[in-house]
Amino acid sequence: MSAKTTPKGLKEVTYNDAVARSKEYFGGDELAATVWVSKYALKDSFGHIYESSPEDMHHRIAAEIERIEKNYPNPLSRDEIFALLDHFRYVIPQGGPMTGIGNNLQIASLSNCFVIGHKKPADSYGGIIRMDEEQVQIMKRRGGVGHDLSHLRPTGSPVLNSALTSTGIVPFMERYSNSTREVAQDGRRGALMLTISIKHPDAERFIDAKVDTSKVTGANVSVKIDDEFMRAAIAGKPYHQQFPIDAEKPMYEQDIDARALWKKIIHNAWKSAEPGVLFWDTILRESIPDCYADEGFNTVSTNPCGEIPLCPYDSCRLLALNLYSYVDKPFTAEASFDFSKFRDHVGKAMRMMDDIIDLELEKVEQIIAKIDADPEEADIRYVESNLWKKVREMALKGRRTGLGITAEGDMIAALGMRYGSDKAVAFAVEVHKTLALAAYGASVEMAEERGAFPLYDAARELDNPMIARIREADPALYERMVKSGRRNIAMLTIAPTGTTSLMSQTTSGIEPVFRPVYKRRRKINPSDHNVKVAFVDDTGERFEEFYVFHHNFVEWARVNGHDTSTLATISDAELEKLVAASPYHKATANDIDWVAKVKMQGAIQKWVDHSISVTVNLPNEVSEELVADVYRTAWECGCKGVTVYRDGCREGVLLDKKQKKKGGDKGAADGSLKRPKSLPADIVRFKNGQEEWIAFVGLMDGRPYEIFTGKLEEDALYIPRKITKGNIIKVREADGKKRYDFQYTDRYGYTNTVGGISRLFDEEFWNYAKLISGVLRHGMPIDNVVSLIESLHLNSETINTWKNGVERALKQYIVDGTKSKEKCPSCGQETLVYQNGCLTCVSCGYSKCG
Repeated sequence: MSAKTTPKGLKEVTYNDAVARSKEYFGGDELAATVWVSKYALKDSFGHIYESSPEDMHHRIAAEIERIEKNYPNPLSRDEIFALLDHFRYVIPQGGPMTGIGNNLQIASLSNCFVIGHKKPADSYGGIIRMDEEQVQIMKRRGGVGHDLSHLRPTGSPVLNSALTSTGIVPFMERYSNSTREVAQDGRRGALMLTISIKHPDAERFIDAKVDTSKVTGANVSVKIDDEFMRAAIAGKPYHQQFPIDAEKPMYEQDIDARALWKKIIHNAWKSAEPGVLFWDTILRESIPDCYADEGFNTVSTNPCGEIPLCPYDSCRLLALNLYSYVDKPFTAEASFDFSKFRDHVGKAMRMMDDIIDLELEKVEQIIAKIDADPEEADIRYVESNLWKKVREMALKGRRTGLGITAEGDMIAALGMRYGSDKAVAFAVEVHKTLALAAYGASVEMAEERGAFPLYDAARELDNPMIARIREADPALYERMVKSGRRNIAMLTIAPTGTTSLMSQTTSGIEPVFRPVYKRRRKINPSDHNVKVAFVDDTGERFEEFYVFHHNFVEWARVNGHDTSTLATISDAELEKLVAASPYHKATANDIDWVAKVKMQGAIQKWVDHSISVTVNLPNEVSEELVADVYRTAWECGCKGVTVYRDGCREGVLLDKKQKKKGGDKGAADGSLKRPKSLPADIVRFKNGQEEWIAFVGLMDGRPYEIFTGKLEEDALYIPRKITKGNIIKVREADGKKRYDFQYTDRYGYTNTVGGISRLFDEEFWNYAKLISGVLRHGMPIDNVVSLIESLHLNSETINTWKNGVERALKQYIVDGTKSKEKCPSCGQETLVYQNGCLTCVSCGYSKCG
């Protein structure tokens, strides 16, 4: 952007200058600096940067919140707000609020998460497509989305159109997943949660939908399980499914083996970390907004990470308190938690959250105004405009907030406790109880000063379990609430704080430390001197190894008299001894006993009116029975949801070691797997310049084995666009030559054959395709094949365009979680993994796709 078009009052900053300033701000932490600049610094739509460090951002946010505060009695000053925000010490806006507050350069929502749906079930193509459009309209404004599929009729149900019967849930899961992958959000993809009731007859198909790792890659999936199902699964009794799920006279009913379906849920979660489980009766029973279900606050799904159950068109903004900062004299015998300061800051944080709702309402008005001013026809703009009007209505009626915490693991360690111990759990519960009472107290005080949320009715909430706990813990607070109401319908959550915790340099959410110390490798350049070679890769590149330390582990060492300047050079034995002496010993994500973790989550959940996003990390060798115990214990302990991740369950390629051994014994003479006469195949279409091209990807055991590509000429080759699958047939002609035919079945059930698909190649394309097919047949991991293709630097523009199409065709077969040997170009770490076929950095969030 030229100087003439630089926004008034702003000064453009180069990326390098912003990183340098931010690195100084973060005390030399380059990863925190690059994360902040890449994700949260003020930018315009062209990517130009207008803030040089988080200090600028915090001044921007403080100024806007002060502007709203002045509309109400007893306003917080800008200096007070800035002091809470500075250095991510106490109050940390998350995601949307951090990037969007005071940002007049982009029109985007401040809400982190939304749920969409229909007031009446819309089991029609019109309703399905409406949901799809609303989903992408929210995602383009930076929101994550959740919606439920329980209203869609099951497979085989009669429909009044030319299809005659319904295709069921799964095709629409893929539709919504693909839409998510298409929406870019400043270097990342949109986030989607799909849910279904276990009572739905298609629940099993939903649960199996992600077994094929190339399908539904753009969505998280969770199944909504009721108490009746859990009791039936444990007792080995039948369970009744029906559609519609809440109908007194359903159109379809069936009884199933609950234990068998439960085992399938467990097996799939063990194998691929999905589906997650939502204990839906617990969610509804505990939900305060559902006391107002007849006013539209009926909870139907959750946001993509599961921490905010929501009604249709409601949304939530997130803000976290840094628990570590409330520990006085951390890591000493005199360490203590400052409950007085914590209560005071919770009250101020709640005021800030309520201010952010007003700021969000301003943003929504700007979005609506932009839509109204767009030159498109009114009927095209209607869905988007109406969507945001419904979002505005729900925000005004409920004023929902998402106040949470981070750094629980560091707080526990700083107080000298071991994460997961009975003492630590009891203390954590007391902290969250304090948080809940202070937050509800602040909401009542705001109701007295600013007015209650419009629907407040004490009688409706009388029997709610969360309200009952508040009434028992603080009767005086409850009496004030009955008299004056409450400003916010619900207000507490514990969200994941991945990049946020990088910047606060603490543990994430309620999670323990991932590792206090781990090793990384750095490539050695020829000009480097006095370096120790620790590793040489297959290409001869040399690497040194170095330790990376958790920030507060170093602080513990410093406080306890250790020379932290020598940490990088001490021996492994000395380092192990140091870790063993620290409060982080046997308290990492892989050390924590799952029972203690789930019970801790359940105990804390009693004081969180929304939900908690947490993952139970399990070692690779655990059994499916152990996963079942985790899920069952979570239900018994009162958790609202649970997800497990078995170490390595999403890593690697589809071809396992046993298959490779088989290839040597029973395959071709060169050790590759022997090709059968017929292989199933997928079709991928792409543009080569202005030409329409097609790729046939032959699959063996679900993995690409060969690829044929060529120009799609209508007079020589016609395959209907709806055909996406078929078979590649190897044919031996009379003269001994081979050819490959493609066969597919059309909509009428007829088999069609396209003879000699290899004729589509000219010589140059054919030679490169033979190379690619050769490495595929010998079992090279798909991500390595894609890297090989990317590295081909060819002189012909046409062949380069073709090469890009082949990359696209193969990327969809990369299993999510597959690691790359490349370094992240943004943060420099070796933490690139494939997600949805795209290289993404798990350290800083960089995405090679956008």
